[in-house]
Amino acid sequence: MPIDFHAGLDRQPFVHEDFGLRPLDLDADVAVLQRWFALDYARFWNMQEKNVAEVRAVYAKLVGSGHAMAYAGLRRGQLAFLVECYDPAHDELGRHYRVEPGDVGMHFFVGPAAEPQRGYTRAVFRTLMRFIFERLDARRVVVEPDVRNDKVHVLNRAMGFAYHGTVRLPEKLAALAFCPRESFALSQQPQRAQREEFAE
Repeated sequence: MPIDFHAGLDRQPFVHEDFGLRPLDLDADVAVLQRWFALDYARFWNMQEKNVAEVRAVYAKLVGSGHAMAYAGLRRGQLAFLVECYDPAHDELGRHYRVEPGDVGMHFFVGPAAEPQRGYTRAVFRTLMRFIFERLDARRVVVEPDVRNDKVHVLNRAMGFAYHGTVRLPEKLAALAFCPRESFALSQQPQRAQREEFAE
């Protein structure tokens, strides 16, 4: 069954903790994204040299593909993070593992926090994972971060992802990891969630 990337967001916005998600607005959001992508910590995003028009073209192509969607994450009405979701069966990644029904691929980028706080990135991650499972009806979230991105590997494992080797993608050597719905739910049990939050 195809993934419903629109997920009824026009009728019922998704809100969790201090965050909300809506479809990316190419006109309103892309200039902010371009500034984010130029930051040093965005190097694994592979878009540091792109100008606003080039970033817009990337997301216009993604949104227009029919097999992916980009979402703006908001905090108190301000753009705070970006989430890309895609159908691995229509992506290069799908050539490297056996895609199962209910698989949803995901990338996310957290912009600089206006008010830095402990556990902020994990709170963002919890929100987007709940969105993917609850609104996109995923059975399993699939990620392929750069093997050198140590910080995201820690976050992934804290959310319940299990790693299954590496795959060579055109732009990187990637670590392949999966998080079934049940694994995410287990990672959010109070004792474990509190332990992971303290470790950040």
